[in-house]
Amino acid sequence: MKKHQFLHLCLAGLLLTGTSFAQIEDKTGIVAKGAKVEKAGDGYNFTEGPAVAKNGDVYFTDQPNDHIHKWSAKDGKVSLFMENTSRSNGTYFDKNGILISCADLENELLAIGPDGKTEVLVTDYQGKKLNGPNDLWIAPNGTMYVTDPLYKRAWWKRSPEMQQDGEHVYMLSADRKTFTRVADDLTKPNGIIGTPDGKKLYVADIGAGKTYSFDILSDGSLANKQLFAELGSDGMTIDAKGNIYLTGKGVTVFNPKGEQIAQIPIEERWTANVVFGGKDRKTLFITAMGSVYTLKMKVKGAY
Repeated sequence: MKKHQFLHLCLAGLLLTGTSFAQIEDKTGIVAKGAKVEKAGDGYNFTEGPAVAKNGDVYFTDQPNDHIHKWSAKDGKVSLFMENTSRSNGTYFDKNGILISCADLENELLAIGPDGKTEVLVTDYQGKKLNGPNDLWIAPNGTMYVTDPLYKRAWWKRSPEMQQDGEHVYMLSADRKTFTRVADDLTKPNGIIGTPDGKKLYVADIGAGKTYSFDILSDGSLANKQLFAELGSDGMTIDAKGNIYLTGKGVTVFNPKGEQIAQIPIEERWTANVVFGGKDRKTLFITAMGSVYTLKMKVKGAY
């Protein structure tokens, strides 16, 4: 840590272990007793897109640096997994252990194998590039749901303008042959997560400052849009009790009824994304700008 960073943390009243000075608010006991937020790694540019592998390892992106890193569930160490990732942002593992990536260098959806070899799954919608695929969730049957907001990137080769007629949510069929639009009434959809039974999808509209729930129909389409929380989110996850974790100013947790039950402060200015990792899925892994953090939980993640 550089001297000016050390002084900044001291002046801000933050513990140098990476634990925020502000106390965790936990109304229902989802956080492990005595647990504190711990810094697992730093020195990145902007961390995003954490995804948990079958063994509990967590892969996360450092998008401006075009890297994907891996946090080890065995020893908590972070290592570089891949360079030249096509500016991967949100990621999610499919049932075969392939890392699916929202890569906005060319606004594509990629499949990344354990050896780093990539396959392009989606290049466009109806002949036009996407705005910038941001985050995704894969349903139990293999159907993928992708958010496509517009964030202007310095590395884009083309004009950084709206490519589609708005910022929408899309679905890639389980056989990966059909790519359709499933929600077109959101301002700026970003974080996305679904329930393990594949019946409900949560989408954070960060532009409107709200999060909505949708019913997933048998054909994969969405219906019955309902306001879930008066709070938007960058990334999001869900635990085994159905609680939803939203990010932005720390991590804010809501129960399935949409009632806030916890607030987890993070010392970084912006918390981007969150996932449950570790072999027992009881480690909350948090990406936040230049650092990544962990927090031991009493409740398990849903995946």
